[in-house]
This record gives sequence, structure tokens and C-alpha cells, in this order.
Amino acid sequence: MDFECSVCHAVVPASPCVWRCASCGGVLDVARRAAFAPDLIETRGPSLWRYRAMIGVPDGAVPVSMGEGLTPLVATNLGGTRVLFKLEYLAPSGAFKDRGTSVLISALKHWGVQRAADDSSGNAGASFAAYAAHAEIAAEVYAPAHASPAKLAQIEIYGATLRRIEGVREKTTEALEAATAAGLVYASHAWSPFTLEGTKTVAYELWEQLTGRVGGAAAPARSNGAPDYFVSPIGQGSLFLGAYRGFKDLAAAGLIGRLPRMIGVQSTGCPPIAEAVRQGRDRAAGIEKRQSIAEGIALARPIRDAEILRAIQETGGDAIAVSDDEIRAARGALARVGLYVEPTSAVVAAALLRIRLQGTIVAALTGSGLKSPA
Repeated sequence: MDFECSVCHAVVPASPCVWRCASCGGVLDVARRAAFAPDLIETRGPSLWRYRAMIGVPDGAVPVSMGEGLTPLVATNLGGTRVLFKLEYLAPSGAFKDRGTSVLISALKHWGVQRAADDSSGNAGASFAAYAAHAEIAAEVYAPAHASPAKLAQIEIYGATLRRIEGVREKTTEALEAATAAGLVYASHAWSPFTLEGTKTVAYELWEQLTGRVGGAAAPARSNGAPDYFVSPIGQGSLFLGAYRGFKDLAAAGLIGRLPRMIGVQSTGCPPIAEAVRQGRDRAAGIEKRQSIAEGIALARPIRDAEILRAIQETGGDAIAVSDDEIRAARGALARVGLYVEPTSAVVAAALLRIRLQGTIVAALTGSGLKSPA
């Protein structure tokens, strides 16, 4: 298989040592992505690998899976609005990151990688450590020293080597890139082309759930398989962009008539995409980063910022920044309907309580409340 640069469109053979474009520094994608085909959905196991034929992995790769995907879609009333919550926090490691990690680790295992590293504010690192342990790959995780103690403890209990880096989130990436230059395989969840190959399956699942093909009890009547709105947090934007690409695949296959409006949510402490939308920019806005309880999305410059903004513009969507006070209130509101999530996940509820959308609304709850206990 090959990777293709999303900027200069250079094509290079895929390998574990290739994580960004050598020509221009751009982010890579899987070249020649497979089209979505309902007839190729496998029903043998309850995981995202039911879409194996549509997931870009090296030929012959054996899935490294722990049952990720096929998360529940639960309807509830939030402040007078009916919302369908996609419970991504019920993944094996407690966060949606398992979708991309399963695909990434499957590729590394196939290539014979024995030691690899990722940088993360917590959830991606925990997911990487879990799946690396399952695949018997030695893992190193570079994480901010100030990250949630529960997340750091989770990383270590899987047996990964934890590198605690002082300073802002971006310092962890700088430290790991330096280690990569010394020969360590950089299995970045943010840069890897395999991440979006995993997260796009959330849209495929929603199409099945909303049409009643699988687990569709919460589906609205006469659904065409796509919600009117898809709402998710945006840090690097991997779930947001994965869903967008998945819905594009479904539209190309003639299975949905329109794309949902993509609504991304950030914290007022770090809102580069929300500010870019407000200013009419096509790249992330320069911001002064401040502290926020939504630590998982505190990234000043998402790697795929241009694609995130194109997705918002193309779908008539939006990006919204919510305050810590709104996040705390929203986390409590979710808990009172039985949904216990970390602050980063609660941003979607904070946005919905403010903007009051109408139509079929799907909101992704991305991380378990056990990762950041109240």
C-alpha cells in the first residue's frame, strides 16, 4: 500500500518509518481509499472490523482488536432537546481513540515493529499503551507532566514506559520528534494515516444504527441514515474528520442524500478552530492558549486544521467555544441522565445547551468520566 501527501500529493510506499511527507512536511493519507460497500460488511464479530474491506491497512494485516466500535446510540432529553448520544467512552480503553489505535497497531504488528512511541495528553496514550500491550509491542508514551493522574496511571499500568514532559502539550511532541530522530518508531495518532481509517467507521455505524440495520432502537422514524447534525469535540479533530470522511463515503455510495452539518466544539481556553471560523480563515487562528479543564482538546494548532475548516464550510457547520463553567454544568447535566464523561467530552453538551439545534442530532461522548473523576 502507499501513502499520499494531502498537500503536495506525493505518493510514497507505506512503512512504519514514514509518518509525514518528506517533500513538504504535509500530513499523509492512505492512497486509493476503498469505497463503502454495504455488501462487504462482515457480521462475524462485534467490532469496527466488520468494515474490514473499507479500512486501509497493509495487505495481509491481522486485526489487533479488543472489540472497539459498535458503541451504543442512546436517545435522551438534554435541556428540552432530544439528542442521540454516541457512547464512544465505552471503548476498551475508555475513549474513542481505540478506533484509530486498533488500525494503527494492526499495521505496526504486520510490519514487525517491536518498539514504538506516541505523544498524548492522556487518552490516546492510554489507548496506544493498551493495544500495544495486546499486540506484544513495547510502548513509550510522551505525555504532559500535568495531565490527568488517572490517565497517566492508566498508561503505566499497561506496562508502557511513560515519559512525563514539563510544559505545554506541544512540548511532548517536540520531545518525541527528537527521540524519533534517534531511531524510535513514531506511531503518532495525530500524524498517522491509519487513525482516520479507524475513526471514519463511526459514520458507517451511525448509518447502520439510524436505518435500523444494527442496534437501531434509538433511530428516528424515516431516517435516511445520516443525522442533521454531528457534534464532537475538536482537539486534533480525528473523530470529527473521521466522521466527515465516513459520511462522504456514504454519500458517494448513494446511501445518504446529504452530509450532516459538522459542529466542532472547543474550550474558550484554546479555540483555534472556533476563532478561525469566526474570522473567516482557512487555517487555524493564532491564539493565546490558557488553562482549561478540557485538557484533551487543548491544542493550539491541529495538524489537519485546513481539512477541519473545509469540512465545516462544506457542510454548513460551525465551531463553538465553551467556557469551563459551561463545561462543568454540562457534565453534571449529562450525569443526571446517566452519562458519566470527562470534561473534554462534556463540551458537546455545553454547546448543545447553548445553541439549541433542531432536527436529528448525534453527539459523540468521547471519554469516560473515570479518567477525570469529579
